[in-house]
Amino acid sequence: MIECRALSKDYGNHLALSNLSLKVEAGDAFGFIGPNGAGKTTTIKILATLQEPTEGEAWVGGYSVIDQPDEVRRVLGYMPDQFGVYDGMRVWEYLEFFAAAYRVERPKRRKLVDDVLELTDLGKRRDSFIETLSTGLKQRVCLAKTLLHDPAVLILDEPASGLDPRARIELKELLRELTRMGKTLFVSSHILPELADFCNKVGIIENGRLLVSGDVHEIQSGLGRGRRMRVKVLREQEAALALVDGFNESADAFLEDGEIQFEYRGPYEALADLTEQLVRFGLVEFAEEKTDLEDLFLKVTGGPS
Repeated sequence: MIECRALSKDYGNHLALSNLSLKVEAGDAFGFIGPNGAGKTTTIKILATLQEPTEGEAWVGGYSVIDQPDEVRRVLGYMPDQFGVYDGMRVWEYLEFFAAAYRVERPKRRKLVDDVLELTDLGKRRDSFIETLSTGLKQRVCLAKTLLHDPAVLILDEPASGLDPRARIELKELLRELTRMGKTLFVSSHILPELADFCNKVGIIENGRLLVSGDVHEIQSGLGRGRRMRVKVLREQEAALALVDGFNESADAFLEDGEIQFEYRGPYEALADLTEQLVRFGLVEFAEEKTDLEDLFLKVTGGPS
């Protein structure tokens, strides 16, 4: 759904992007990771047809961002890191205004606005004036506006910037719902825990260069790391630790606070054999830790360990 091929962007005295290539498949939730100034927003503006690259090409939904910008805009929903709202407009009026801009026929607009208000849980706020809303609710209004034309691809630039913890949690749940609906998400952030819960693929960019891109577990494997697993048994913990430590494809096993932790680099299917063997020790928990994107970022960029 998204492809960049050798993208570069030169602002004269500053090379913002250098030979960036990546692919995002349909249904992916792709996290675009990098510090401020890394080139995330420049990449996004090129994909959103707001800038042209100095070199290279990009496609969204199979359409060229350079040669077919109107077609790209029909399949793309773009939510910038900063957006304007209009004082004196109610939420439903704001959304109807943009539905008209998207050329939605008048008889269909009210139903469409109601649908996106329900999806973004803004139904009770439909008659509120936008300037009276909290930052988190304004973010949801902007996302509702972005969804009006039912785009297949959503590009969100720092969507949780400035939100309080509760609003961030609510936004992440909404983004998870959009992936369940089959939307393709391209989400940038420099706050890595925001992306860890729902992104299945990531790209890490620094100083305008894409360092790595792909499935999180594949990137971990390429770095010589595996999945972090946790096991809890009721008895004979040292014997259970020895079993885990000697199991094929496991490494760095240790016991801490009654819990066995280890790194696993093999296929999921083989873990079933280990589970069966651990039952005799009173197995009560066998889980995979969530990917630590901060740790992954530091490993890829060569930051402190």
